[in-house]
Amino acid sequence: MSRLIVKVGGAVAGYAAAHILELASRGNDVCVVHGAGPQISAEMEARGLPVQWVGGRRVTGADAIEVVRESLAAVNGALCRALAPKAIGLLGDEIGLQAAQVPSLGLVGDPVPTPLPALEDAIAGGLIPVVAPIARGPLNVNADEAAAAIAVSLEAERIFFLTDVPGLLLSGSVVPVIGAAEAEGLLERRDVDGGIVPKLRAAVTAARLGVRAEIGATAVVA
Repeated sequence: MSRLIVKVGGAVAGYAAAHILELASRGNDVCVVHGAGPQISAEMEARGLPVQWVGGRRVTGADAIEVVRESLAAVNGALCRALAPKAIGLLGDEIGLQAAQVPSLGLVGDPVPTPLPALEDAIAGGLIPVVAPIARGPLNVNADEAAAAIAVSLEAERIFFLTDVPGLLLSGSVVPVIGAAEAEGLLERRDVDGGIVPKLRAAVTAARLGVRAEIGATAVVA
């Protein structure tokens, strides 16, 4: 039996449940961390709030943080219903998720691995914790980076990034395996952009700290 973290993007949350339940049915301890990117953007646009990204992370002002929280809570609830009866929904700031604020991005934080007893208790009770990535503050936390921090905190064996792309694409082809050092080089040279950037950064963090990371069909190894 393995301890697994599954990060689910907001764009794929609707069909992720079957995959998560399959992993759990094999006797694995599973913790889910989800995003809500499309939902947050749609709601911000509906309210006339600007949508701005820097390095794959959302700039979040004081007027947007409640939109972030509400959208994450909605996705959290939908995922929990799809994973019923074993799922338990948890908002990160309510269970002690910590982050260091990044002032240039507003109310945004870099997650810090810290003990999370609520997750340990849920897993010990045979539940599937479903975590919304909002840190104490509150601070908006990129879901990929939050998943990596939680994977380290829980000493997970593997982390899966479920996404709407097949994996890391270079020259139009999926890269089956990439080392952390090579991945860091891609990031430093800005050879990749968009949503894959925080996923690759998070996967590198996890891999270097002993957690096998997979972005779609791409394995990131230390």
